[in-house]
Amino acid sequence: MNRKRLTIGVVALAASLALAACGGGAGGEKSSSSAVPSNTVIDKKITGTVGPKGEQPTHVTDLKLTDAEVAQVKAGHFKAALLWHEMSAWSGAVQQGALDEFARLGIEVVATADAKFDPATQANQIQTALARKPNVILGQAVDPTTGGAAYQAAVDQGVKLIYADQAPEGYTWGKQYQAIVTGDLFQLGKRAAEALGKAMGGKGEVGIIFYDAQFHVTNMRDAAFKVTLQKEFPDIKIVAQQGFSDPNKAEEIANAVIAQHPNLGGIYTSWAQPAQGVLAALNNAGNTTTKLATIDLDDTIATNMAAKGATVGLVCDKAYEFGKAMAVSAAYSLIGKQAPEFGIVDAVTVTRDNIAEGYAAWHQDVPKAVKDALNK
Repeated sequence: MNRKRLTIGVVALAASLALAACGGGAGGEKSSSSAVPSNTVIDKKITGTVGPKGEQPTHVTDLKLTDAEVAQVKAGHFKAALLWHEMSAWSGAVQQGALDEFARLGIEVVATADAKFDPATQANQIQTALARKPNVILGQAVDPTTGGAAYQAAVDQGVKLIYADQAPEGYTWGKQYQAIVTGDLFQLGKRAAEALGKAMGGKGEVGIIFYDAQFHVTNMRDAAFKVTLQKEFPDIKIVAQQGFSDPNKAEEIANAVIAQHPNLGGIYTSWAQPAQGVLAALNNAGNTTTKLATIDLDDTIATNMAAKGATVGLVCDKAYEFGKAMAVSAAYSLIGKQAPEFGIVDAVTVTRDNIAEGYAAWHQDVPKAVKDALNK
């Protein structure tokens, strides 16, 4: 979720800071090679992406506007505001996709904002944006628990709301909000498992360091990783399953997992920020054999992969298409056409061989540091 996206991961953190306290903490899991305790966050037998309330997904490629509908949108002289939980490489790519689509549709963007993960800042930004009389707002609530109160003024004024990843708690599709767009969560986790499993040659020991809080985006991705690894790679054994509520604790957790399991062949973690902590732990231990897979495109992690470091797979959604889909959903709502309750965007598996493809999915150039590492 920088999507860096922060990566789909940091996005997950941004949207769920208020939930972290109930996540059970980083020390909530003890693991050994003989028995790995279960956890309701990650041990879910899922087979595909659904919404937090069981919503069935609509693929964003199904979103179409006819020439007549485009003309209707243009004739409306509509205005939009883009209010993000934070501005990162991921949200920047999403925003660019939305801006380009709005330009095509003749929708004027009257406000953009970066709440910097602060709910109070976001509440103020919503009020400031409403003074410019937008017809629709795109964005993501910093805190889904309190976000409903922050957006209530927009609801009262009849402003259409299109959310990334999830709507505020208590909001109902078609009433307070008109659409949610997110990544194909199952595919994100599945592809991460396949990348790691293949890089390990289909055998060995794996540790999972996951976000231990009730947050649908990361929960589904993490569960999909585990389900896929167990199904497709029966000779790979999960020997450690450790949760964190603070991504800054990932290095500490990884240090312990690596020390307890010296033959660890691979580690998965929920997104790029904690993955940086895992890389630090591997470096601290002088470990050059354990492989890493995670979710979201991140320059630091991509550079490590390009340099033939521990990272063997990054999985990300097509952030630019994500933004376009949010903008088309906005257009739907503005002309009275039903926008998707739970729209999903394709995932991309990024390895050393196709790093450029990953950055292209975000409409970004490959960073110089990544290029330099590839050419060494």
